[in-house]
Amino acid sequence: MDEVSVAVENLKKEWDETVSQLQETIRVIENCGKFGRGTEEANALPRLNGAAQDGLASLRSMQFRLDLLAQQLPTMEEVQSGQALVEIWKEQYHKLHMGLKNANFQAKANIKKAAQQERELLLGGGEESTVRRRNLQTKAGMTSAAESITESLRRTRQMMVQEVERTASTLATFDESGNVLKKAESEYKGHRSLLSRTRGLLSIMKRQDVIDRIILVLGFLIFAMVVLYVVSKRIGVLTLQRKIVAAIKSGSNVALNQGIAAPNVNDEL
Repeated sequence: MDEVSVAVENLKKEWDETVSQLQETIRVIENCGKFGRGTEEANALPRLNGAAQDGLASLRSMQFRLDLLAQQLPTMEEVQSGQALVEIWKEQYHKLHMGLKNANFQAKANIKKAAQQERELLLGGGEESTVRRRNLQTKAGMTSAAESITESLRRTRQMMVQEVERTASTLATFDESGNVLKKAESEYKGHRSLLSRTRGLLSIMKRQDVIDRIILVLGFLIFAMVVLYVVSKRIGVLTLQRKIVAAIKSGSNVALNQGIAAPNVNDEL
């Protein structure tokens, strides 16, 4: 399996685990104040909300990482599937965000109701009320200290999550740049081989052009020689014809002269 595909599968598992933890946190927030410990649960609510916000931040980071990885998947079908999964995650994130808001509304109503019950119990008389006030003061102090430490840890964790997001974004950018460089290198190699073939073809064409020129020159010379030969032969034939015609004409004149001269001799006789 491709490295990017493996990274996407691991990211899916991380998403499912984070969603499960966040849903459990939202459920705990929604049940705050239902167990008759209004003050204690009210003090725990910020910690629970901090954990929920950390979960939402992690989900946002995973959405961003999946969006980057989806564009690097090997096939177009996987790319489309990854982009569709990004949209599903966005919708699921929106539902969890709204669920957290509704859980806080319910928790505040529960805590308000529990606080009212505690107030009525504390304002009542008797030893039980005095012991309960002391226990609540002790628990409030311990809870306040624990909440302070938890809040500090939560802020530290949030900073670490943001730093991890920036690092992941930087690594994704580096990976994308590396892929672009690899594509550019492969294209350069392809162009270089194409240029080499083109140079070879140009060399062959140049040699063929020289050969064609030589053939044309030789053909022209042979044609010229043939023409000269034919012309010279033609001129010789014409000369011979003129000589023959001249000879025939001269022979005719001689015979005519002899015929004319013969009657004159007879007359004399």
